[in-house]
Amino acid sequence: MRNYIDEFLDKKAVEDGVSLNTLSAYKRDIVQFSDSLKNIDILNVKKNEIENYFNLMRENGFCAKTISRKISSIKEFFKFLVSENVIKANPLSDIISPKIGKSLPKFLTDEEINLLCICSDASNTPSLRRMKVMIKLMFSSGLRVSELVSLLDNSINYDLKQIRIKGKGAKERIVPLSKEVAFDIHEYCEYRNCFLGKKDNHWLFPSLRSNSGHITRDAFFKNLKKLSIIAGVSPSRVHPHVLRHSFATKLVNKKADLRSIQKMLGHEHIVTTEIYTHITTKGLVEEVKSKHPLANKK
Repeated sequence: MRNYIDEFLDKKAVEDGVSLNTLSAYKRDIVQFSDSLKNIDILNVKKNEIENYFNLMRENGFCAKTISRKISSIKEFFKFLVSENVIKANPLSDIISPKIGKSLPKFLTDEEINLLCICSDASNTPSLRRMKVMIKLMFSSGLRVSELVSLLDNSINYDLKQIRIKGKGAKERIVPLSKEVAFDIHEYCEYRNCFLGKKDNHWLFPSLRSNSGHITRDAFFKNLKKLSIIAGVSPSRVHPHVLRHSFATKLVNKKADLRSIQKMLGHEHIVTTEIYTHITTKGLVEEVKSKHPLANKK
């Protein structure tokens, strides 16, 4: 069975260009399901046995989103087994994922972003000092945290004010860079070179301890939480993805073209980007107050 799992993951990586994080989630979900079957051969598992597994997850308090993801992972694995003629039919074909309520993205205000950057700039700790550039990059260009930490040192085009990003499925996109952020990156690179000394490292945000050679997502997350405490911004509101949400929210509120936002965020489908149109309530209220003929009548 482990051989089948490895073959499935290889196919997803090579043919579908699935990211390492997604591959890790696939493997974790499939192995957990396989282990739960105990004496039952996964190749002979029945629909009712699969339903029992997910019902037990519900009873143990797993949320609909987690269960839905696990159903999707296991369903994809069985689909692969059918395509390889290992089994005749997918036992999950009739199993429906639970409905997931749409949660609106959280975002930070300009003042909160500014506070984080000021505190980063004032820090004497190298790991926190470079956070200003990383925060500004996410807020001004909408990078995913995985894209941010794995930026190469030649990703920035200072002349054209652009940044080249390698996104999901190894797809590349070009995103505009503001003059202020380009200047901050250029200034940071001098500090980065001093930090590295004579060590050779091609990552924009290097690490001397991580196996990858660049700062990890976990390290960025922890540094962001530390910075939020120093800045007096509630740590519960500060998360790497919130910076990306803040970028998109700002553009939507300024009435930027949704297709352009989609391209900058690297969303494959416009539907994913459309969620940001639901968080402009404040802007709509102000629009109605200022322009509707009945808004100002007592």
